Amino acid sequence: MGETITLRGADGFEFSAYHEQAFTPRKGGVIVLQEIFGIDRHIRADVERWAKAGYEAIAPSLYDRRERHFTAAHDPEGLAAGVAHARATPLEQALTDIAACRDFLAARGKVFVVGYCYGGSLTWLSAAKVEGIAAAASYYGSLVQANAALRPLCPTIIHLGHTDPGIPADEVEKAVHEHNPDVPVYIYEGAGHGFNNDSPERYNEEAADLARARTRELFENA
Repeated sequence: MGETITLRGADGFEFSAYHEQAFTPRKGGVIVLQEIFGIDRHIRADVERWAKAGYEAIAPSLYDRRERHFTAAHDPEGLAAGVAHARATPLEQALTDIAACRDFLAARGKVFVVGYCYGGSLTWLSAAKVEGIAAAASYYGSLVQANAALRPLCPTIIHLGHTDPGIPADEVEKAVHEHNPDVPVYIYEGAGHGFNNDSPERYNEEAADLARARTRELFENA
């Protein structure tokens, strides 16, 4: 059963995080990084999936300094609110909160990062800027292309939907491979933005299952 815990950031601020212990013998810890909609039921479900797969999982509430326990509906109003919080949250601040999650998990084994949308961008940045991460899987992060020259410090993979209207998958792949030819970029035909999210309007079961299998393989071999 998941629980909300409190962690302390580098600036002394105490932020909340949704946490669940591994259901099976522990393989490591996974930091699950949210979409712009906060720690909603979809992110909680993803935490539970990772716990069932044998990982202690934690999803930090990255907007707590602006609005504690923020969640938003997947509608125009929720989108606008989430975008506003994401844009007003300094990236380096988010990375230090991710580092606090790493510290929380690290005493008990390897630490991995997976993130979606806003969290997919932060996953790519974390792979390059947060030490002590064993492997990272970035899903449809809009900031990956602009930061493609960063060099990941750990094994990293990228998942993109080919029909994502906001992220040009082929261009992202080209930019990443220009600087990081060894980083796998997986592009899923027929999948759009948010294809791992099980909301009816976005979910692509085939792409989600394959991406999760590839991510689990990455973590298990790191």
